[in-house]
Amino acid sequence: MRELVLDTETTGLDHENGDRIVEIGIIELKNHIKTGNFFHYYINPERKSDPKAEQVHGLSQDFLSDKPKFSDISEELVNFLGDSKIIIHNALFDTGFLNSELIRCGLGELTEENILDTLNLARTKFPGQSLSLDALCRKFGIDISNRKIHGALKDAELLSLVYLELIGGKQTSLNFLDTKIIDNENKKDVYGNIDIIKYYEKKLFKEINNIDLNTIDYEKHKEFIKEIPNSIWNKIEG
Repeated sequence: MRELVLDTETTGLDHENGDRIVEIGIIELKNHIKTGNFFHYYINPERKSDPKAEQVHGLSQDFLSDKPKFSDISEELVNFLGDSKIIIHNALFDTGFLNSELIRCGLGELTEENILDTLNLARTKFPGQSLSLDALCRKFGIDISNRKIHGALKDAELLSLVYLELIGGKQTSLNFLDTKIIDNENKKDVYGNIDIIKYYEKKLFKEINNIDLNTIDYEKHKEFIKEIPNSIWNKIEG
């Protein structure tokens, strides 16, 4: 199953009044695992950003002046999206801007059927609580200490982790059905991306305490097990 986690940065808050996209970032997931494939562009919006918006994303008009226009990357974007499910936080905002840009290019609109809004998922899980991307990252213990400014690709990366937590965390994304010890290289091979593994292993992989039992302790332990009704240990030994 292919899913795409998407985020945009814009010149302001209102596409109906002429605000445009200045950055788009998309992370590809397959079976809830990041593949390493992504789509990312800085975009020349052909207008100045609102000072408050520029303070958020840090992309100046001078920096963006030599970047491609949305029309230059629009067909590549549509081809990358295909008919995959698109994961967005507060989707109404991003899809409003994307559809405005796509219509301007004569490429139609994104359909609601292909959009999954993580804000709606979070409202169900945490009713009445703060549900910004930052707030959800803090709630799930996702490190945002280096996030001084917003960036579309960076935020899509963070959202991919938040999304996995919202739909069930490790049970959904990593499928730990095996108790075998797996080294880092094998984990990378099995699960596809070592960055996500590094995040989860902080929460999931703990060293097992080694306990030395002498002969007397061991015999006492066996006698104790015999006294337990319907002991699973008896079934294992049998």
